[in-house]
Amino acid sequence: MLEFYFENPITMERLREGPSGQFIDCFSGGLKTVGYSWWTARVFLRAADHIGRYAESQGGDIYDLDWGTLTSFEAHLSTCSCPGSSRCKTVDVVRGAKHFINHLRENDILKIPPVDDMKKITSPVVLDFQYWLRAHRGLSESTVGHYSQAASQFLTDQGVDPSCYDAKTIRKFVLGRAQVQGYGATKTLITGLRTFMRYLASQGMCRSGLDEAIPAVAHWRLATIPRSLPIHDVERILDACDTTSPMGLRDQAIILLFARLGLRAGDVARLCLDDVDWKDGSILVSGKSRRQARLPLSQEVGDAILKYLEHRPRSNAREIFLRSVAPFRSFRSGGSASQVVTRAMRRADISATCYGAHALRHTAATEMLRQGMSLYEIGAVLRHHSVEMTAHYAKVDVGLLKQVVQPWPEVR
Repeated sequence: MLEFYFENPITMERLREGPSGQFIDCFSGGLKTVGYSWWTARVFLRAADHIGRYAESQGGDIYDLDWGTLTSFEAHLSTCSCPGSSRCKTVDVVRGAKHFINHLRENDILKIPPVDDMKKITSPVVLDFQYWLRAHRGLSESTVGHYSQAASQFLTDQGVDPSCYDAKTIRKFVLGRAQVQGYGATKTLITGLRTFMRYLASQGMCRSGLDEAIPAVAHWRLATIPRSLPIHDVERILDACDTTSPMGLRDQAIILLFARLGLRAGDVARLCLDDVDWKDGSILVSGKSRRQARLPLSQEVGDAILKYLEHRPRSNAREIFLRSVAPFRSFRSGGSASQVVTRAMRRADISATCYGAHALRHTAATEMLRQGMSLYEIGAVLRHHSVEMTAHYAKVDVGLLKQVVQPWPEVR
């Protein structure tokens, strides 16, 4: 496979005879499979050879590579004078070496944890808390992550000895966090922290009842009006997508799913090829709390998805929408799908109080209301638990409000 990236036989011989040589052909095949460009793959292959030679110069071999070696290798590059090393940017060489180590790890050549696991909090209390959430509460991985983050933040701030916790320290921690973050983040923190305190009490690690000392934050539910966009702004956002490129076709299909069906960001990120039923024109959406719903797929949205699938990068991923750069894999979370909307809004020079996927979800609901759909029908499309959530959109139905408005007492 090296022949695909290099023509000089001397270069190929040097790469194959180096410390990384026995794995270099397999690595090059993997780079081609996931869709890296010709130039990027060449940089990564040279980086794989370079870090192998660096490990050998430090008295080790290819089987001694780990994430610590990568860190010292990055520091070495600033003064590197190794023969045959490339003159590429340091960040590109480090990326290539990182991908090579990941390749060796995924093929069981190196027995090291993923780099993401190295960054996670490894407190035994948090790990046990995560197991408890999965085994006894049955929570999704997303919720486990949010609750674990709240627990980790609290342990970092207040110490790892639960027997020292009291109501005063807990309230001080929550109020301090509430001053530097929004209502949504604070609400998630409070819910996770309450669950963590109940877990600690159930294990006998702290006194019971501390969860009741955690204060709530003041917030009036449904007090605001929906932050929707004018329909002509939605068309401007769609026009801002370059439909001559796979990335533009992907962005257009994602924006239409938000603007026409009112999907959530997570719904779009998790949408798989098998979820689309082309025969009856519907899609299966897996929403919050693992609830599934089948929604109608309009001709406009279906055509946009088909156009993207015709130019979709080759990948084994079952998710419909992939990253626009190699490696071509699915979005890590709904936030990536929401960023597609935010970037398109900025390209279209849209000025709004709310950016991202939820702005288009509000717009879809508002437009359905203006077209005469009932709140119950809108709630079914948006998959609300209660019609009270959908009633939020009644505030923008000016015609209905005029029918129920009462005259001011002092005015005849």
